[in-house]
Amino acid sequence: MTNTRIITTILVTGILLALLSLGQSALQSVNLPGNNQGYEPAQPLPYSHRLHAGELGIDCLYCHFGAERSRNAGVPPMNVCMNCHGFITAPIAAVREEDRLAEEQGRKAERIISSALRPLYDALGVANNPSVPGSPTMEGTPGDGSPGDGTTPQPIRWIRIHQLPDFVYFDHRAHVTAGVDCQSCHGPVETMERVRQVEDLSMGWCVNCHRQSNADGIGGQAVNAPTDCVGCHY
Repeated sequence: MTNTRIITTILVTGILLALLSLGQSALQSVNLPGNNQGYEPAQPLPYSHRLHAGELGIDCLYCHFGAERSRNAGVPPMNVCMNCHGFITAPIAAVREEDRLAEEQGRKAERIISSALRPLYDALGVANNPSVPGSPTMEGTPGDGSPGDGTTPQPIRWIRIHQLPDFVYFDHRAHVTAGVDCQSCHGPVETMERVRQVEDLSMGWCVNCHRQSNADGIGGQAVNAPTDCVGCHY
């Protein structure tokens, strides 16, 4: 047992010395188990929060409407995406270029379908075959974005980023109703091309936020956020 302890001590000391030799930045990049701060996975569809929430100013609750009504904010259903992308099928620059070419060639401008939106149309079972009337195709090829029967519907398998342990109860409803900004927990999502986890979402971080909110209020309103165990563990 003594030899095991000696070996363990040597290994731990060696790891700490190695990290110290790499500098402070290396230490900051080491997370404790369960801390996914900085997690930034590539998603199956290149959805840009910087464009939608930032430049276009779309409110978080338009897509994540579950945050007002339930414990979970939820992933927006695809019909919410199609409220816009049933009509907007490509970047404005590509549309204007097609308009310019059509004018030069003396023809009617065709509808352009962006390749970035293909996973969305595939998920909805919209045909990709140019021979199918009204089917969307890859960028640069005309189509009108109408539903077709040439593609088998496939759900978009989004990768979850913010994940709390099963023994923690978190309710979006209570926080949204109290006036907590989405950015308080999720960071400046409206600036992110690809969403990442900004805070560590540890128990200490949550409790400190509750204490600060109780002391300062939220949006000028007094709150009574729980700081005891049963507030989040029950």
